[in-house]
Amino acid sequence: MPSGRSLRRWRRATEMPSTPPEAQPEPHAQPASQTQPSLARRLGLTDAVVIGVGSMVGAGVFAVWVPAAQAAGSGLLLGLVIAAFVAYCNAVSSAQLAAVYPVSGGTYVYGRERLGEWWGFAAGWCFVIGKTASCAAMALTFATYAVPGTEWLQRLLALAAVVALAAVNYRGVTRTARLTRILVSCTLAVLAVVLVLLFTNGSPRELPALSDTSVYGVLQAAGLLFFAFAGYARIATMGEEVREPQRTIPRAITIALLIAIGIYLLIGIALLRVLDPATTTAPLAEAVDAAWAEPVVRVGAALASLGALLALIAGIGRTALAMARNHDLPGWLAAVHPRFQVPHHAELALAVVVGILVLTTDLRGVIGFSSFGVLLYYAIANASAFTQPADQRRWPRAVNVLGLVGCVVLAVTLPWTSAVVAAALLAVALLIRRLRKGRSGSARS
Repeated sequence: MPSGRSLRRWRRATEMPSTPPEAQPEPHAQPASQTQPSLARRLGLTDAVVIGVGSMVGAGVFAVWVPAAQAAGSGLLLGLVIAAFVAYCNAVSSAQLAAVYPVSGGTYVYGRERLGEWWGFAAGWCFVIGKTASCAAMALTFATYAVPGTEWLQRLLALAAVVALAAVNYRGVTRTARLTRILVSCTLAVLAVVLVLLFTNGSPRELPALSDTSVYGVLQAAGLLFFAFAGYARIATMGEEVREPQRTIPRAITIALLIAIGIYLLIGIALLRVLDPATTTAPLAEAVDAAWAEPVVRVGAALASLGALLALIAGIGRTALAMARNHDLPGWLAAVHPRFQVPHHAELALAVVVGILVLTTDLRGVIGFSSFGVLLYYAIANASAFTQPADQRRWPRAVNVLGLVGCVVLAVTLPWTSAVVAAALLAVALLIRRLRKGRSGSARS
């Protein structure tokens, strides 16, 4: 598809209609509906970076080490490096696309514009199901650290967190960014304390040699660790609310990811100097050798989980908004609040679904499911970036190829139950869309 034509389409889609309906482009070609108001551009570079960091440096840094270490053994750090490399390829592909298509929806829009509406639908659906699972994981992690040991109370507290943060998002994106900044600051302060305690431990052990691991185990660990890196997409999905998006979004994505990679590498190295994460349930809390430190770590984990949950709700709401505008989700989800200018119907629906999940699922079961959906989402982002012409490119196509291959490899090496369930849900969604399209075509004929 010619790049100039694609660019004109999304520009028309972000404006209120000035032409009669019969003169407007076909609905499937629009990244945003002309019958719905656009979101307000209120976020600057700092806000965008904070939202990205808050989405990545969340519950993952406290929860993902155990399953990853169980899969990789002594190859945990190697899995972390692989996950970081794949995340970097995905991030630059997303940044390159977001500079050209700075509207809500992220890869849902990029896939539609560069590859076709079916690829866009697949990306949007993978994002929604994967990140909805992530919301449940964040809420459950918050409750686990806040009230350890009492399952029914944890579930009720997780539900309360979902309701409270959905209410914050409902009041507007500037409140989301402001609260995220506070939560990220608290989380980083706690992690700084943890790092100091771990690196000043009087009797550190040697980093384990690569002996009790396998290629498959390292790749599976990388796929699980990717769960902790995937938050940079939140900046792209909120592209319709960022000021100077062509300049701000690429910079914010790159800065946020590099900050997160640095934090995770430091935490991983410091943690392995003290204990084997595969043998514990709360590695950071148990690794700190000070009586006062464990409550501090628990508070930090709870705040980090809340920060990630807050940003997740915002990002999923924007993707659902974009999909509803193109009739890939029910049209009532495309409503934008006349006062707060947020997709309030989409966020309320998300809160209901996540609330059900936190009452019926467990933390361990949703991480692999979330990673599978998000890896497929980024595979489509890399394929979309590969098709961009030279005048839109910021990085060579080899980066897109490496990102695409990395996403597919990590997805298929995840625990098979997570992969099968997520793939089945995607297949059902594609089948339903095909049947709806078929009925629409028969009605028109």
